[in-house]
Amino acid sequence: MQAFEYANPTTVQEATALLSPQWGQADVLAGGTDLLSLMKENLHSPKRLVNIKNIKELDGIQKTDAGLRIGALVTMEELAKNADVKASYKSLSDAAAYIPSPQIRHMGTVGGDLCQRPRCWYYRQGMGLLGMKDGKSLVQNGENRYHAIFGSGPAYFVSASSLGPALVALGAKVKLVSASGNREVPVANFFVVPQNENQREIALKPNEILTEIIVPKTSARNVTYEIRQKEALDWPMVTASVALQMRGNAVSSAKVVLGHVAPKPHEATAAEKELAGKSLSAETAEAAAKAAVADASPLSQNAYKVTLARVAVRRALLEAAKQKA
Repeated sequence: MQAFEYANPTTVQEATALLSPQWGQADVLAGGTDLLSLMKENLHSPKRLVNIKNIKELDGIQKTDAGLRIGALVTMEELAKNADVKASYKSLSDAAAYIPSPQIRHMGTVGGDLCQRPRCWYYRQGMGLLGMKDGKSLVQNGENRYHAIFGSGPAYFVSASSLGPALVALGAKVKLVSASGNREVPVANFFVVPQNENQREIALKPNEILTEIIVPKTSARNVTYEIRQKEALDWPMVTASVALQMRGNAVSSAKVVLGHVAPKPHEATAAEKELAGKSLSAETAEAAAKAAVADASPLSQNAYKVTLARVAVRRALLEAAKQKA
């Protein structure tokens, strides 16, 4: 780890003034569960760390007339256990509770979860975000069993966010603040598929801070179902988040979003169309699950993910079917 300046602001205004318009000059420190490991491995060497953990306005979960406001510093443990989240936004509490490490749940923040870098081993071994060498992808013909099954490149890593799929399905937005102003971005647009090594996988600018997540009020049945290799400190292989608006026993509209299968949360629009106007049953869930993976393009070693994604969608839908109207 290289030497760096350390700043400890107490307001968002102070924090944004300490950031830089260029990546690598300054970075935000919250839970630090990803950032510090990147710095220790010399994959990221900011000249200044801006600690935002003492900015009180970035904390807390508040229920509002419009929905839910989640501060960026809320930990995954707080999100998993919050009564308002569990009551109306079960897919979010599900996603947070799935994280098996109590240390990460207690330290990792919701803002950090959305901003964390990919877990791709090519990237983590210093081969770049796209895993290229001599202009060719190392991923396509290399070790790719945990990589994307959707998309045609050049990015083949999978989004590491646990909350991303659920937030996309719920239609959430993030608030981004800089010294020059504020903006709100739908979570679906916050994740970006980079086309070259100079681009990031999120829409956050180097001089911005993600301050809160705004989740609209919903009556949708919503669930997250996750499949991982082992119930230990591990990353998911596939996640499915669903949000279903019902009219009686029939689905009036649906959102089906897959995680850990593409460089950004992947909305399965074919599955959503398959569900529209139909009752939730085992047959309907299976048909939607098959539609969700119909356009998958697995790499040489990860075709098994297609089956896992189908199973995750089906099980998420059947869990949603059990929820009370």
